[in-house]
Amino acid sequence: MNVISTYKYARISPFKAREVTREIQGLPVSAALDLLAFTPRKAALLISKTLKSAIANAENNNNLRADTLVVREAVVGEGPTLKRFQPKARGSAGPIRKRTSHIRIVVTDEIEIKTREPRKPSSRKKAAAPAGAKAAAAAGEAPAAETPITETPVASAPEAPAPADSPATGGPIAE
Repeated sequence: MNVISTYKYARISPFKAREVTREIQGLPVSAALDLLAFTPRKAALLISKTLKSAIANAENNNNLRADTLVVREAVVGEGPTLKRFQPKARGSAGPIRKRTSHIRIVVTDEIEIKTREPRKPSSRKKAAAPAGAKAAAAAGEAPAAETPITETPVASAPEAPAPADSPATGGPIAE
């Protein structure tokens, strides 16, 4: 049975609220509430209130158990926009649109709750160390490097000649 809960005229942009509702669709209500509790957004609080209302409606009005409920759909529609104006330079005005939303959540007990199977440990092999390194590690020695590392000298830029009248060249200095 489908149970609907609606939060009308929520003071949040529908674009911002839809981002959170996409995450909870298809989840069991307990998992959806956990997800919303740890989502650091204003929309998460408003959607959480609506979801809790839907759960209460299902338990009290339709005698359904909360642990069998699944979020069937979570839809955010656009509500009326409050239009305000902010003064701008040279006597003009800039519009400000304060958007509102209608949040609608439908929970149902007709969908099976799917749980993920626990992950099996991966059977990937770790990168094999060189054979010399294993023998050296067993003997307690540091592994020998297979290719010697040589340093290449870096050519330095030639120095600019000193001006003829500088004390470094021993030239005459005008006093």
